[in-house]
Amino acid sequence: MRAVVLRQYGGPEALQVEKVPDPVAGPGQVLVEVAVAGVTFVETQVRADRGPRRAELPAILGNGVAGTVLAVGEGVDETLAGTRVVSTLNGYGGYAELAVASAGDLIPVPEGLSLEIAVALLADGRTAVGLARAAAPRPGEWVLVEAAGGGVGSLLVQLARAAGARVIGAASSAGKRELAASLGAELTVDYTDPGWTDVVRAASGGLDVVFDGVGGEIGAAAQELLKDGGRLSAYGMAGGPMTTPGPRVTAVPWPQTDLRELSRAALAEAVAGRLRPTIGAVLPLESAAEAHAAIESRTVTGKTLLMP
Repeated sequence: MRAVVLRQYGGPEALQVEKVPDPVAGPGQVLVEVAVAGVTFVETQVRADRGPRRAELPAILGNGVAGTVLAVGEGVDETLAGTRVVSTLNGYGGYAELAVASAGDLIPVPEGLSLEIAVALLADGRTAVGLARAAAPRPGEWVLVEAAGGGVGSLLVQLARAAGARVIGAASSAGKRELAASLGAELTVDYTDPGWTDVVRAASGGLDVVFDGVGGEIGAAAQELLKDGGRLSAYGMAGGPMTTPGPRVTAVPWPQTDLRELSRAALAEAVAGRLRPTIGAVLPLESAAEAHAAIESRTVTGKTLLMP
């Protein structure tokens, strides 16, 4: 099969398409014909050896895929063959034509939902649904969503707005701010502008909830905009270290919920028409390096996908 292989850490150019042996489903596993694979910011960090985990080289990156079950391993229900599924892969193996997944991780893709949307919601959807459940924005509350044009951020804008909150979308480019506005943000700000916090404070009088997917200086500045007791949901570090909640605010913990349940909930919201991921780019396997470069430069809006 064709796969994108990482043989040494480095820049996007370290990702190379090669012919490698087909994987085989072992006990409790299935073999998936990959139709589409998600690409995440974390995977760009792993490739560059500066991420939260270290890959054992050579490696095939890619944690989320959608496709069709081709074969099942020992102990797996044979009727799964031919089923459209979306699944995590324990961190590796997705940038390929074939992938092995644990049967327990499979989520059937609902009728009428495309595989592209399903995989775009697999990780980002469960993250956004989990964060929104935990922070529980309420009608009339002011909510700031950082990186509002990204995969998770654009979903959080929709979920907070659906809860009746007044949403402010913060993003670094005009295109991403326009996207946030189209999804329900009543105000957007450019957090690379030194005066962005003044704009937020003047509009809101103080925030009730901050969804902090950026960290660093931006996350620290956003935390200062919270009212006393306001809720800080810190979940990312794209712009620096993870934000540490101060004594004046309420730290929002990750909900103790099965991740598959959160993914299924996100897919159900999409089927119902209440949640839609923004797919910014769909590229062939040969463009994996391009996909990583675009994510690292933050030029892509929404989710980036690879298709074998």
